[in-house]
Amino acid sequence: MTRHARNFFVKLTHFFKQSSGPSHQAADPDGTASQACTSVPQRPPTPSPPQETAPLSQPAITTPPTLPPVPPPSTTPTPVFPHAESPISTPTPTPSPSPALVSSPTLSPPSLSFPPFSEPQHFYACGMLQNARNFTINHSQFNESSSTGIGLERLLKYSLPDAFHDSGARYPPPKCHLGARKEHIELMTHWALGKSDRKEPFLWMHGPFGIGKSAVAQSCAEALASMNKLAATLFFSRSNTDRNDPRRVFTSIAYQIATKCPLFREIINRRMIEDPALATRSLSTQFEDLLVRPLGQLDIAKNGFNECVIILDGLDECQGTAEQCEIISIIAGSVDKCTTPFRWFITSRPEDPIICTVNSPAISLVRSRIELPVSRKIDHEILVYLTDEFEMIREDHSLLVSWPSEEVLALLVERGAGLWIYVATIVRFIKDENSLGPEDQLSIVLKFAKDVSAKVGPDNPLAEMDSFYTLIMQRIPPKVRTTVQKILFVYSATGGQPHHIANVLCLSAEQFRRACASIQLVTEFQSTDFKSLNLNFYHTLFLDFMRDPQRSRDLCIYGDFLIGYRRERLAWLHKVCSRSTDSSHIVFPSATVLPEGVSGAHHYRHILGWFWSLCCVPEHPLDFQTAMSLAELPFQKMLWLLSDDGGQMIEASQLPAELCDKIIRKGKCPIQGCMDNEDVWILGHGENETVPRQWHTGFGSLNNQDWPSCGKFFCGAQMRRGRDEGQSIYIEDPDDDV
Repeated sequence: MTRHARNFFVKLTHFFKQSSGPSHQAADPDGTASQACTSVPQRPPTPSPPQETAPLSQPAITTPPTLPPVPPPSTTPTPVFPHAESPISTPTPTPSPSPALVSSPTLSPPSLSFPPFSEPQHFYACGMLQNARNFTINHSQFNESSSTGIGLERLLKYSLPDAFHDSGARYPPPKCHLGARKEHIELMTHWALGKSDRKEPFLWMHGPFGIGKSAVAQSCAEALASMNKLAATLFFSRSNTDRNDPRRVFTSIAYQIATKCPLFREIINRRMIEDPALATRSLSTQFEDLLVRPLGQLDIAKNGFNECVIILDGLDECQGTAEQCEIISIIAGSVDKCTTPFRWFITSRPEDPIICTVNSPAISLVRSRIELPVSRKIDHEILVYLTDEFEMIREDHSLLVSWPSEEVLALLVERGAGLWIYVATIVRFIKDENSLGPEDQLSIVLKFAKDVSAKVGPDNPLAEMDSFYTLIMQRIPPKVRTTVQKILFVYSATGGQPHHIANVLCLSAEQFRRACASIQLVTEFQSTDFKSLNLNFYHTLFLDFMRDPQRSRDLCIYGDFLIGYRRERLAWLHKVCSRSTDSSHIVFPSATVLPEGVSGAHHYRHILGWFWSLCCVPEHPLDFQTAMSLAELPFQKMLWLLSDDGGQMIEASQLPAELCDKIIRKGKCPIQGCMDNEDVWILGHGENETVPRQWHTGFGSLNNQDWPSCGKFFCGAQMRRGRDEGQSIYIEDPDDDV
């Protein structure tokens, strides 16, 4: 207990001992009696990061209605009131969470006055003043000892704050240019306010990539927020793990509602304290316990939930097709049964699973749909956007008013072909600060636009974007381009964070940043600390483009590039196995540069595991030449060089069938003296043959060289039985007990 707290309780105890009744008077430091007041301690507002909200209202002890209330005291030091008969002159009080004061014209109890403290003092005295009446306590704050806010903090940890419409992670968010998509924004806001012919509480807007769905959703969110009609928002991103987790959709919605409604916040906070694992339950359970039941305890109209809207943008970018459809079904079921008071606005691409779900008989009755098609009807909106953007560029760089010409603007509008993402990317390209200036950048764009041979039409609506992505990649120096392709491949295959990708590719943080700077028109970095850095894409079409050989051709990260990358890693493994003796004496090729702070043994295991991942890309099985080279790998030594720091599962089913017998097979254990009659996994053939530890449906990395001295075999009693789900190898810690 602090010194101030002890002083307070000493004085408070002294006061109770000396007081003989409600008529007892006590002098203030100046010798004058204090005005009688009743102090009612209240629960402090529940902390609700990151937004500040109004404190929870609590029932207060009241005095007879004839007693007029005194305004709440300010947080600044307030002078002790003079006697009731004296004129009162006090400064205008400022809002404060301090208890309300009620004056009495007939009773004049004593006033406890303490010197002001530099910081508010917190005294935990719940129930201490239950029978006390008619006295004043100045400059003090009473807090009930509780876990206020802990539940809400837990809920935040299971939410997606980066996906909120006003999140700093999305700043500046895509939104409609002034006057653009006005018809659709008005349609949506009128629907939200109940002023539209569309009466269904579930509105689905769909359209292809790049048409501007997110911009419409953002503009609607901002419009509704200004009218206090926005309950919650989520803007999903397939390439961002902080914005695509379906398990955090309803927790995020509940958190946002809690920041806006004090009573709902109190219920949710208590519920999360009672059951901290609630946020990990199934989606239907979360919806019921975090939304339906808490809302059922509130007066919907009184708390302002009527005609409030929840916006889910880009649902197709949320992980998992099944989860996307489940979210739609849960929401539609709630709308049908009126278990939540909200209107739901969802946008997505028209993907088949989502279309089938929203068109199902049960859901189609409660939903309305809007199509946002690729259309040349918005050419005038695109022209206005380009005109305004070029005006700002001219002002920033002191360029001539005649730049660019009307013919140039017309060409860009024509090439845009109704795709907002195209013109937005063009503008970002022209504004690139790492260039020779906007005039030079525009000349590159014009040359590119005039050279495009593919005609934009219904058969290939993304030809312009593909050509622009090709331009971006072709402008990267060849050596750097190969590194960029490897970064994109590792990211595409694993979704790993930059520092993990850099370790796999033996890149320093600076090398990684420099390589990614060449594709900054389609990517962005979040965070300055490399270990917490996230690599995000402005739009996912770029990764789709880089994965499709028909679209990206020789720039594709699969096809010939993947074949070459596999062979490069396999040649590296052959060299390491031929030069090294054991895990403590691994010799790498001279060109190998170890990442900072990574041991040779750890790096070897990491690269070996990554190589097997390269071999097991489902859509791209090993080519014949690579498989032959893999069959000649000295497997026994390869496994023997592994240290004890983990492993990697290898799916042999991806290997060419005609080579499986030379790389991995099942058969009788070849270890001399082994009496096991069951088939075991065998890796390699001839002198490279080895029987690693059997593990689940595959086998592990420990070589059998030392096992006879132990009187044990991998294939015998040490085998861990599991379901036979197909051929696989498991490279794991050789020192782990089975």
